[in-house]
Amino acid sequence: MIKFAPSILSADPARLEEAIKLVEAAGADFIHIDIMDGHYVPNLTFGPSLVASLKKKTSLPLDIHLMVKNPHGIIPWFLEAGADWISVHLEASQHLHKDISLIKEFKRKAGVALNPATPIHLLNEIIRELNYVLLMCVNPGRGSQPFIPSSHEKIRQLRNWIKGQNWDVLIEVDGGVNIQNLESLIKDGVDIFVAGSSIFQQANPQEVLSQMREIAKRVSLK
Repeated sequence: MIKFAPSILSADPARLEEAIKLVEAAGADFIHIDIMDGHYVPNLTFGPSLVASLKKKTSLPLDIHLMVKNPHGIIPWFLEAGADWISVHLEASQHLHKDISLIKEFKRKAGVALNPATPIHLLNEIIRELNYVLLMCVNPGRGSQPFIPSSHEKIRQLRNWIKGQNWDVLIEVDGGVNIQNLESLIKDGVDIFVAGSSIFQQANPQEVLSQMREIAKRVSLK
């Protein structure tokens, strides 16, 4: 079943609770929160105190994407704050198995994020331990970037690998997802869609998310 995780990175930072309530009403499945440290990526965004605050405002699972250097020391902050899903970047982790084990020790969903130029075969020693893989379809660090077309082939390769091994691992994509490319991405094999500017920077975010859900329903019935 296709799921949607609106990213609050593209929402008005002064009206985050209102933004979350809007997408909740439209049927969002998660709230995606991008954590940037100003080192691994140049921007600074949210911290664990915001996550803890938002945890009190929504019943939706919080999907935390850590775009940070050496995430092992930071993961506990977000576990304590109430993160339900946490992904770390393969490129930023010194000890990836330790990071994933720590997340799973607290009974949370653990994922690994890959940048556009990072090949999927580098997941070979960890993929069996994962709940999901987050494929970046733009270079991380800022919103509103265009989708990188080669991501389609990468998604299909990952889907075929997972299916061939019969692993219970979901595929999440982030970056450049919109109404226009949603159907083709569903056909590629995506399970969870992160969408930011294509939802929150539109006149009617609820209507856009509702349209996305209708597309997913229609494609799934084919």
